[in-house]
Amino acid sequence: MRTSPRTRASRPPRRGLLPALVPALVPALLIALAGCSATGSDPAGSASSDASMAGMAGMSSSAPAAPGSTAATSTAAASSAGVYAGAGAGMLSETAKTAKPLVYVPNTKSDTVDVVDPTTMAVLSSFPVGHEPQHVVPSWDEKTLWVNDDLSNDLYPIDPTTGQVGKKVAVDDPYNLYFTPDGSSAMVMAERLRRIDFRDPHTMALQHSLPVPCGGVNHADFSADGSFFLASCEFSGKLLVIPTDGSAVRSVIDLNAIATPGANDPMAARMSGVGSEMEKGVSSMPQDVRLAPDGKTFLAADMQRNGTWLIDAATQKVRGFLHTGKGAHGIYPSRDASVLYVSNRDEGSISVVDAATLTVRATWPIPGGGSPDMGGVSADGSQLWLSGRYDGVVYVISTADGSLLKKIEVGDGPHGLAVWPQPGQHSLGHTGNMR
Repeated sequence: MRTSPRTRASRPPRRGLLPALVPALVPALLIALAGCSATGSDPAGSASSDASMAGMAGMSSSAPAAPGSTAATSTAAASSAGVYAGAGAGMLSETAKTAKPLVYVPNTKSDTVDVVDPTTMAVLSSFPVGHEPQHVVPSWDEKTLWVNDDLSNDLYPIDPTTGQVGKKVAVDDPYNLYFTPDGSSAMVMAERLRRIDFRDPHTMALQHSLPVPCGGVNHADFSADGSFFLASCEFSGKLLVIPTDGSAVRSVIDLNAIATPGANDPMAARMSGVGSEMEKGVSSMPQDVRLAPDGKTFLAADMQRNGTWLIDAATQKVRGFLHTGKGAHGIYPSRDASVLYVSNRDEGSISVVDAATLTVRATWPIPGGGSPDMGGVSADGSQLWLSGRYDGVVYVISTADGSLLKKIEVGDGPHGLAVWPQPGQHSLGHTGNMR
């Protein structure tokens, strides 16, 4: 989520509640969602989901998220990892092997990037960048890390072999950055301009622009075959289905028109913290988008609905909803792809979602609370690194039991940090969507 240039200095943390009205669900969608339980299990596979939940009934909130966090050892494990089979623990590309192991933390309010040693968990250095850096994004070929300076309209390249920053490149409104699966284009999510700009992945020269019919376009992920991507529109409560060539918006999924089943919490509307960017009548605030390992379901975190939508990848229709925690924000697969970690920013917790059943396996609260936002999993899979957006810290969490290993003080407003290097043959963007 961005910070508005109009209200940035005066905004309170987006934690308050404001009543929000949710339009009634049309009959067809009621049928489609009827099988969803309060835990958000997939109606199409309710039997297996129920069995899975029964087997996990005695599991504590600190239960292991992913059995084993070392390198993949079997064909069966690789097969279960599905689309992430090439991004298992320790599976670094030859290019990534040359990178200096570091964690890069963009601080949106300090206008700096902090560089952290992942071994000592100490800040090594800090360097200034442009105005409101949002994310640090590995390029498709893994040879560059791009700092997205949203409000100063530029990208700063970092050489991952040295950790040194290079000369900035002028780019309009780079809130977030993705790359097409074949590496032919960089996709700049120009949020405030309401468009997606397709650019040369090396020079960032403009190839073409795609205007989008919504506000706050910012996160995305690609289908298993790479033919299309699903993009979230934060300030409109919508998801866009777009062919990878960016020729047109194929369809729009309006989440505002769908009631979440079994909701125990009121809609966590954050209108007081969003200012004039939110559109009227919006009850959803979709954030990170991530494809499930089997390639059959997209998950879209929703900060206002406190969980993740389940979108059928074949039909691009909503087929369920999974309640995780207040302010569901980022989604990250474990290195063996057995679970997905969902950061609940307003609750100060991480939900561990079983990748096969799409049910919540465990919830890990951060001691003392916090605001876990964006980040990534370490190369060996043993740690989950997340920025504490409103607390000026970075959380290092053990993926074995959910314990907090370290809380590292950084600059003001840390956002899309990048753990680098990460396994995978190429990056699709964001803070490391590796395939």
